[in-house]
Amino acid sequence: MDHELDQALDSVGPRLRALRRQRETTLTDLSATTGISVSTLSRLETGDRRPTLELLLPLAKAHGVSLDELVDAPPTGDPRVHLRPVTNNGMTMIPLTRRAGGIQAFKMVLPGGGVRSEPDPQTHEGYEWLYVLNGRLRVVLGEHDLVLGPGEAAEFDTRVPHWFGTADQESVEILSLFGRQGERAHLRARPKARRSSGDSDQESG
Repeated sequence: MDHELDQALDSVGPRLRALRRQRETTLTDLSATTGISVSTLSRLETGDRRPTLELLLPLAKAHGVSLDELVDAPPTGDPRVHLRPVTNNGMTMIPLTRRAGGIQAFKMVLPGGGVRSEPDPQTHEGYEWLYVLNGRLRVVLGEHDLVLGPGEAAEFDTRVPHWFGTADQESVEILSLFGRQGERAHLRARPKARRSSGDSDQESG
């Protein structure tokens, strides 16, 4: 499986170059659209730079393709979501959506037990929503340094310098929703039931 994942990541560079040339876009134009430097884009296309989630998300958006198309996921036509994980720097990311554009959903697993990574905040176009399924997640967002536990969520403009990782030596599982700039994850809460003054003592159990 690791060999297949390595092959998928190795094929990202040529695919990025083909997409850019197909759209007759220069590296300078793509840099202006994504906020990724020209040198980084060039190294991604030549395979000298390992692709990461933070780089692939804005590139997929700029090219109008889904993330799994960049990592050579199975062809469309099957309504089931093919969970093809991508592992990079120890983090496993599983795309949960296939459509290009719109909000993209991922499950991420950040491993524990190793040396804690020092925050390295990044910025790019987009809007992100994180929900902790298991473990404790450290989120550095601008001047804020937060720790989220299971059931807690955070949402933010990704143009704000941000970073997230494990808060301790335990692994963390999270759901991530990522959308284009101005597109937010809307959560619908169940409306509160109207209750008369005599209802309160009758609604137990």
